[in-house]
Amino acid sequence: MSLGDVNAIVRAWLVTQTTLTAKVSTRIYCPRLPEGATLPAVGFFVRGGLSTPYIPPIVDPSFQFDCWAATQIAAREVYGALYEVLQGVENQSIAVGGTTYRILAAREEVQGQDVQDVEHPGYCRVIAFFALKIQI
Repeated sequence: MSLGDVNAIVRAWLVTQTTLTAKVSTRIYCPRLPEGATLPAVGFFVRGGLSTPYIPPIVDPSFQFDCWAATQIAAREVYGALYEVLQGVENQSIAVGGTTYRILAAREEVQGQDVQDVEHPGYCRVIAFFALKIQI
């Protein structure tokens, strides 16, 4: 059984969500933004999660999402769009590489936290954590 790449599954689904892409276009990166990336953008990666040996095709990864923009207010707007598309989502199908996966559920674990990058002025972000249940 192939576990599927949960990062690729989540990115493929996020780029279909017009509420989010209206803010960042397809600038949704995993695991991090490339150097010199155009803002606003979203970076994300799996930070852990759960799985069960009793239902192996269902995993519960936890993701860190970094919502980037040139100002803190704009970063908060990106976070708001991300929140709108993820919080409470249920039973969404997405095809990746000829295989269909399902995002069964999503919930925010930690609300967005404002962060100012002191080394890179003009790069503001909001960090949030979401748990997703994915059928792979």
